[in-house]
Amino acid sequence: MNRIEVENLNVYFGDFQILKNVNIVIPKNTVTAIIGPSGCGKSTFIRTLNRMNDLIPTFSYDGNIYLDGKNLYDPKMDVADLRKKICMVFQKPNPFPKSIFENVAYGLRIHGMTDHDSISVRVEESLRSAALWDEVKDKLDNSAMRLSGGQQQRLCIARTIANNPEVILMDEPCSALDPISTTKVEDLIHKLKNNYTIIIVTHNMQQATRVSKYTSFFLNGELIESNLTDKLFVDPRDRRTEDYITGRFG
Repeated sequence: MNRIEVENLNVYFGDFQILKNVNIVIPKNTVTAIIGPSGCGKSTFIRTLNRMNDLIPTFSYDGNIYLDGKNLYDPKMDVADLRKKICMVFQKPNPFPKSIFENVAYGLRIHGMTDHDSISVRVEESLRSAALWDEVKDKLDNSAMRLSGGQQQRLCIARTIANNPEVILMDEPCSALDPISTTKVEDLIHKLKNNYTIIIVTHNMQQATRVSKYTSFFLNGELIESNLTDKLFVDPRDRRTEDYITGRFG
């Protein structure tokens, strides 16, 4: 079953076209890696999926994007509700300047949960799901800013999954992390794919092969090729894909 379907997507910032006629399907409960050189449109693409580009005054688009058959750019779409369903984990960990507990609880309260016991249960479940509970269970009142970079990133993932999203977008989530923290986040991605559809932008092609079932290669705003990761890296259909993954450019 496809969770996201993108049809003939073109994206512009002012007169400059960033994405060109992108067509792609993202299957449910899988990890899809988005690869390509800097400036090829990877981050712009995933930001169309939760309408973060709407915040840029010069943004415009044409084409269609569907989540479970519903058009994400329908004028009747509740954007706040959409961003609850399609959440983003950013390149640099961005915990709130609050306690570890409040980082996870904050979104729950924003969305109307008020019972403290229910919030506490959800916070623990989310921290466990993010493989962080055992490391922080005795210091939930400590500032999240005191955590290591890798712990902060897993906290941001816990904060994301606390609101029960359907899709998790990850924009270079490991680029600011050391190798050990990167391994922990990658292990976490493997666990989360059973319950969430994950799209990860990465410059690290080894990471794409480790974590994703599908990989899509972008170049100059175009989706050049999309396939099972094993097939794309072993037998790419397009010469430009081969040139990129073998290091001839990028």
